[in-house]
Amino acid sequence: MQDNIELTIIKPDDWHVHFRDGVILESVAQYTAKYFGRALLMPNLSPPLTNSNMANDYRQHVRNAVPNGLNFTPIMSCYLNDTVDKDDLIDGFQKKIWHSAKLYPAHATTNSQYGVTDITSLYPYFECMQKHGMILNIHGEVSDKAIDIFDREKIFIARHLSKIRRDFPELKIVLEHITTKDAVDFIYACQDATAATITIQHMILNRNALFDGGLRPHHYCLPVVKREEHRQAVLKAAISGDSRFFLGTDSAPHHKHLKESDCGCAGIFSAPTALSLYTQAFEEENALHHFEKFASLNGARFYNLPINKEKITLVKSPYQAPLSIKANDDDIIVFAGGQHLSWAVA
Repeated sequence: MQDNIELTIIKPDDWHVHFRDGVILESVAQYTAKYFGRALLMPNLSPPLTNSNMANDYRQHVRNAVPNGLNFTPIMSCYLNDTVDKDDLIDGFQKKIWHSAKLYPAHATTNSQYGVTDITSLYPYFECMQKHGMILNIHGEVSDKAIDIFDREKIFIARHLSKIRRDFPELKIVLEHITTKDAVDFIYACQDATAATITIQHMILNRNALFDGGLRPHHYCLPVVKREEHRQAVLKAAISGDSRFFLGTDSAPHHKHLKESDCGCAGIFSAPTALSLYTQAFEEENALHHFEKFASLNGARFYNLPINKEKITLVKSPYQAPLSIKANDDDIIVFAGGQHLSWAVA
């Protein structure tokens, strides 16, 4: 493919992103808002977003952080645990304050100490959500320290998700940031009520990337990247054109000193480069004809939202991605920052 070729698609949505709050929110929100029409914002703040008033307040913080002139809609999710009021959950959903609720197993990822240890305690919520058509987002990992970290998604699917799917057949479920062949196979085996988001890092990195020439803290995320066979399975699912797979960057900013500390934070900040990297990955697999479905159509349809009216144009014109962005007195390292990327947003 020659340079300077253009690809125009419906403006994408990001169905899994972390903005944090305070100075980090003010620094990172613009990058998602530039490239995506909507984004589903994760509720694992501290404290987490467990009621509709908190969600409304946070949504306004996000709107205030987005530069004028950008047509961007933040979509909220409720942090689901057994302290959530079911009436408020459904009332917030019906008033479109939020569109989904997020299940975090306790201690599985950043700020998940507020999550649940007994998933069956949430069954009354699942029943209520199923009745009203509310979507359940799941961080699909067990947090049992006896389970190898590379197996935690596989075990979660076998131990928990398969039972949730069986017991609530009409509940719409998004398994977030899938990383394994096991997850891909599970989605294919389910009906239309089950879908998955796919990050760019899990499409292009395997676990060797964590140790390439030394320890690479800026490639550390949760779920961690897996063996090559799993990367290949996730990549093939993303480019397949199947409507059950769609874009969710899981862009997760942390200050550089926290990533590079003796106990570094999990999270990859990809918002400035993700769309370029996704396009490059689809091109390398000769699958650009499926990219618009993955990035712009599948997620909106699963969430029962209208397709964006805006278009966005990507140009095959190499550019050097920024190494980092500033957030107060520290940097946030950009995924693939400093590298020369093949595609740029016009």
